[in-house]
Amino acid sequence: MSGEPATARVAVVHCPDYDHGRVAAAVARQFELLGGVERFVKPGQSVLIKPNFIAPRSHRHATQTHPAVIIAIARLIQQAGGRVCVGDSPAWSNVRTCARALRLDGPLREMGVPLIQLDKPRIVRVDEHGTRVGISAAALDADVIINVPKFKAHQQMVATFAVKNMFGVVSGKWKAVWHLRRGGDVEAFSRLLIDIYRRLAPAVTIIDGIVAMEGSGPIRGHNKPLGWLIGSTDPIAAERVCSEMVNLDPSEVPIIRTAAEMGFGTAGPDAIETVGDSYKDAVCTDFLWPKSIPLRFGPWHVCKSIARQAVILIQARRDRKAKGTGCNSRPY
Repeated sequence: MSGEPATARVAVVHCPDYDHGRVAAAVARQFELLGGVERFVKPGQSVLIKPNFIAPRSHRHATQTHPAVIIAIARLIQQAGGRVCVGDSPAWSNVRTCARALRLDGPLREMGVPLIQLDKPRIVRVDEHGTRVGISAAALDADVIINVPKFKAHQQMVATFAVKNMFGVVSGKWKAVWHLRRGGDVEAFSRLLIDIYRRLAPAVTIIDGIVAMEGSGPIRGHNKPLGWLIGSTDPIAAERVCSEMVNLDPSEVPIIRTAAEMGFGTAGPDAIETVGDSYKDAVCTDFLWPKSIPLRFGPWHVCKSIARQAVILIQARRDRKAKGTGCNSRPY
């Protein structure tokens, strides 16, 4: 043993726009810089791509992970012999409506990639204190999860880069319940997000920062072209690099701050190795940050959310009966 501290590698790849060829090349380079797709996916494994599907808005808005990024990752996984599916549990609407808004449903169908609602929760323990959360069975059963969030400002969390996207594996009404239980304390909510991330343990995170969302994120903000894909097996190292890209002090991001207190991930800049393209001379200094609003959902908000999610889950069950569930499902 050398005694030298371990370093976390963060791959940064410049990609100026969402041209499918350029995105495919950038995604392939991301994986090469992180050790190759074969490091993460073995032939025959079931692989869940977990994008940020939150509301049915088109790819012209920086609300959801761009379809070009999802398609490029899915193709690489297929080439590696993985059985890939794309799934989420959107807070507004359902996964199929969100994918249709992105015009992603057709390409996935042509590729034979199932699109699944992350419903049918199993109640699992996520921390040493016995906190139990309803997490999608499809997410729990996947051999590999690849986390593909969107680079966003966030009205309640300042910014979301890597960790919070995995809150989407929490099914239906459970999201609103946890906003009510932990929403009064942003640090407590951040601990929950980190515990869920750690419980699911994505193999790698690839952040879509080609066009980010500034202002009133996570839904109503504005497009901010940045031109970056950011990837790492260490989500906190990736969060720190993303913060630096937009001139944000990482200590102002609750998830980074809480992770340091929990001893999760690599938050120290001296322990992070960036590879690929340099962003140091292209830091965005005019990124627009939102006005903060409370994180907690009130009881009436929770009731409405549960009712809305009940309708979504009924629709998803009908789809599941017709098409199956998980990465072994028929694509459509």
